[in-house]
Amino acid sequence: MTNKRLLSCVGIGLSILVGSSCTVPRLISKTENKAVPASYYGSQDTTNTGKKPWKDYFSDPYLTALIDSALSNNQELNITLQEIQISNNEVLARSGAYRPFVSLGGGAGVDKVSRYTSQGAADAATEIRPGIETPEILPNFYFGATASWEVDIWHKLRNAKKAAVSNYLASIEGKNFQVTNLVAEIANSYYELLALDNQLDIIKRNIDILNNALSITRQEKEAAKVTELAVRRFEAEVAKTQSMQYELQQRIVETENHINFLVGRFPQHVQRNSQIFNQLVPTKIDAGVPSQLLANRPDIKQAEWTLEANKLSVTAAKANFYPSLNLRGFLGIMSYNPLYLLNTPESLVASLLGDLVGPVINKNEITATYKSANAKQIQAVYNFEKTVLNAYIEVANQLSNINNLEKKYETKNTQVQALTQSTNISLKLFTSARADYMEVLLTQRDVLEARMELIETRKQQLNAQINAYRALGGGWK
Repeated sequence: MTNKRLLSCVGIGLSILVGSSCTVPRLISKTENKAVPASYYGSQDTTNTGKKPWKDYFSDPYLTALIDSALSNNQELNITLQEIQISNNEVLARSGAYRPFVSLGGGAGVDKVSRYTSQGAADAATEIRPGIETPEILPNFYFGATASWEVDIWHKLRNAKKAAVSNYLASIEGKNFQVTNLVAEIANSYYELLALDNQLDIIKRNIDILNNALSITRQEKEAAKVTELAVRRFEAEVAKTQSMQYELQQRIVETENHINFLVGRFPQHVQRNSQIFNQLVPTKIDAGVPSQLLANRPDIKQAEWTLEANKLSVTAAKANFYPSLNLRGFLGIMSYNPLYLLNTPESLVASLLGDLVGPVINKNEITATYKSANAKQIQAVYNFEKTVLNAYIEVANQLSNINNLEKKYETKNTQVQALTQSTNISLKLFTSARADYMEVLLTQRDVLEARMELIETRKQQLNAQINAYRALGGGWK
């Protein structure tokens, strides 16, 4: 009857333990929406420029050399690579958490038990060996292996390891997205540098034209055909244009040094061929279909892996409400005298203990952890949907930008050609006293601005092409 009552009590205790531990708060779950529009502006062509490797996309040897150097030396990228290594180490740590831990060691100690206790009285009445009583002060020496293992019944530890793997894969996609942005930033800065060189060349040629006009104006003043006012106005225009030259020279230095920073080197001249800028024609961008963004864009894949990691973290946090089974054991040798340690089997000692433990009262900590994990999972859903939406809008904006910039360049080029002809005409009319000097100044100013804007528009076209390539997920392969 005693054994049956004991087993009954144990059964009741386990029932209470399991029943109270398995009470899990209900939370609101959210599923991500992966739906995207069927096309960009009605096109169903699946040819996608974003799948092309950057070495095939960029043909300028100076630009490809800069990108190649940046991928090895850029400090931000190298910092990210170390973060990936940290994530990999976290996977290693999590994978070892659900395997048995075994440690090997030994120790020594001394113990004195009161003779007026049950253990002390038993030791006094017991002989270790015939004629050898148990010492009142008892040393203790031991050496052996200790093992512990949490049996992963609810896959709590395995899910935590899977979450770490997902975070590791997310960090790799984060690195890929950083590479995409780095390639695009270097290319944009490189074409900006070419544009500034060409604008500086226009400024210098315009200064020569204005100086020539100033010389003619001075001759006209000596001939009493114009006043001192005309000479001063031309001198002011020359000074204004020269100040623009110095401003452009400073911008060139800053752009060069920005490229040098991205490449991971101290300031130096950036090798380039600025003469080819006027021959650069933006290549056609094939956008494919929006659904390809889910596979091409590293930031979308990073958000997806982060979402997967948060889902697994919720499952792992939920398992904290269930009982956990822990096994502990020891196998070794132990003796009060080190000379007896090797006297086996008498010195052998072994133990095995199993604990089934679960939360019953005051589960605030694990409840808060579970709710926080669920909130992060919902947050990751919104972040994923936001990333997909942002990617689609970026592509749509750049495709529209490319189309409008093409039309803008055509009209701006027509304007430049007309103004260039009017400049020559106004200068001839001025020398023949058939036009006022202000007409020459205004016409020269207009053609300068138009030429500068034409170069700026071409640069914007090249930047839009690069940004569209980046928005489609190109640049990291």
